Amino acid sequence: MLNVHNLSVSFGGEYLFEEISFRLNGGDRVGLIGKNGAGKSTLLKLLSKDMPIDSGTIATEKNIKIGFLRQDIDFVVGRTVLEESYQAFEEIKALELKLDDINHQLAERTDYESEIYHQLMVDLSDITHRYEILGGYNYQGETEKILLGLGFKREDFDKKTDTFSGGWRMRIELAKLLLQSNDVLLLDEPTNHLDIESIIWLEQFLNGYTGAVVIVSHDKMFLDNVTNRTIEISLGRIYDYNKPYSQFLKLRGEIKEQQLNAQKNQEKEIQQAERLIEKFRAKSTKASMAQSLIKKLDKMERIEVDQDDNAVMNLRFPVSVTPGKVIAELEGLCKSYGSKEVLKDINLLLERDSKTAFVGQNGQGKSTLAKIMVGDLDYEGKMKLGHNVQIGYFAQNQAEYLDGNKTILDTMIDAANEKNRSKVRDILGSFLFRGDEVEKYVKVLSGGERNRLALAKMLLQPFNVLVMDEPTNHLDIQSKNVLKQALQNFDGTLVLVSHDRDFLQGLTNKVYEFKDKGIKEYLGDIDFYLEQRKVEDFRAIEKKQDQQKKAVTPKSSGNDFKDQKRLKSLKNKLSNVESDISRLEKEIAEIDHQLMMDYDATIAKPNFFDGYQKKKKQLEQLMAKWEDITLELENF
Repeated sequence: MLNVHNLSVSFGGEYLFEEISFRLNGGDRVGLIGKNGAGKSTLLKLLSKDMPIDSGTIATEKNIKIGFLRQDIDFVVGRTVLEESYQAFEEIKALELKLDDINHQLAERTDYESEIYHQLMVDLSDITHRYEILGGYNYQGETEKILLGLGFKREDFDKKTDTFSGGWRMRIELAKLLLQSNDVLLLDEPTNHLDIESIIWLEQFLNGYTGAVVIVSHDKMFLDNVTNRTIEISLGRIYDYNKPYSQFLKLRGEIKEQQLNAQKNQEKEIQQAERLIEKFRAKSTKASMAQSLIKKLDKMERIEVDQDDNAVMNLRFPVSVTPGKVIAELEGLCKSYGSKEVLKDINLLLERDSKTAFVGQNGQGKSTLAKIMVGDLDYEGKMKLGHNVQIGYFAQNQAEYLDGNKTILDTMIDAANEKNRSKVRDILGSFLFRGDEVEKYVKVLSGGERNRLALAKMLLQPFNVLVMDEPTNHLDIQSKNVLKQALQNFDGTLVLVSHDRDFLQGLTNKVYEFKDKGIKEYLGDIDFYLEQRKVEDFRAIEKKQDQQKKAVTPKSSGNDFKDQKRLKSLKNKLSNVESDISRLEKEIAEIDHQLMMDYDATIAKPNFFDGYQKKKKQLEQLMAKWEDITLELENF
């Protein structure tokens, strides 16, 4: 399908990659991985012919169609969702213009016997035939079907694209690619700005796609769920294995270990031969044997061990001062953009040291509430910040706030104060900006490098509350792991807006889902939330089916008696569960109080953490049970 041979690309005399070769076949779903700046996006641009080749060849089969989902989407301002989606059908739209022009001419002309009129009729027939073959009479229906599948509503079709968030605009671009029936899909960080539901939908689509796919992504779970092959770009070379990401890492480690063992054995063999050469060289009777050993060593192909680029940033978020127990209290909070209401009657209590995730579809108000909490947006209702609260904020488009005409060093110095200005170079070094690199202009940095600079800049300001909106966008997997570790070690309060399931795992203990202008609390981590959502969706289907059955099946008096008995049983169960929940919540609150009063003495108790976690797990299970019973009661 597509063959890459001895491909090389260099910038400023330095090779991004040199003489790399691989082949893409139908059904290949390749995860293209590597650190920021390794050349992943550049390789996609070469495959899509957006960039010229320095040396080497990229050969493709005849009439192959390649679709490229770029990182930065650039729509023409003023088009509606439908109009932008129709751009997938360039030839059909061009034929429509020709047909309009011919029909207009035919309506105006009266020289029915002339050659020109006859030629117009021939052109009309040919173009109409071509239009029909290309699906000109069906493309509008197909477009609507794909858009509905991607989560758009019919009332969205005539809205301007610039009124949608980045995630929804990404879906429009994705719809265009799907409508084009491409043989090869090149996807550059497709999960950036997509919500969790959209990512799951994309996974399902790609798993059923028959063409070849090359995906640049730093989402480990997405790569594991979608890919069947991994190509890593590292230090100018590629490592290609028919395994998804996690299996690739394991296999790569095993191969490297084998290479190290083989290299050690070869070194022993070389040292033994060299000793014999020294021993035999001085003896005339053994000179020919020495020469033979020298030739053998010259011909020996030395075993090389694959080199890894293990440089990672060093990140730690220090807490400035200890704030009060309540970080923020929101009561009846509302937010509208003109006539569009985004948030309505939001009530939320954020406590010290809590770790909270904001999740939900794009456009449901996650980033809006984050901006309100840090004072970037006005609102209606009440919001009160607690005593000594100092908020550090990482915006979704944080990198865009950086001045492209400043150098990395100037950006940091301008943000520093007298106390920490002397530490600027040390901070930059820990974020992998070393030596002359600090003199680079911001405008030439990659997306990941800009995010690293934005994170470094954050450390120049004091905070005890971290509000982070999609901090992992553009960060490579190693940098994401470092950031996750830093957030796990952060002793302050964390509010995290993210769509990255793998990143959220183990980071938060409470999830708020944003939906229909409101929020819903889930007392658990991201896995608990996803598990509950699946159950909820299934119950919603069951509930609908039950209502349909009740509508067509009249109940007998015997059924009435059974229902009353069942109803009474459910109410008793609900009462018992509520009592257990109340008891457990009091016990956990008492332990939390003990921890606040004397942390060291409390944790020194035998099996303290096991017992504490057991109580929290029991509370989660009881909350899930309470929800089950409540939903069942609603059916009555």
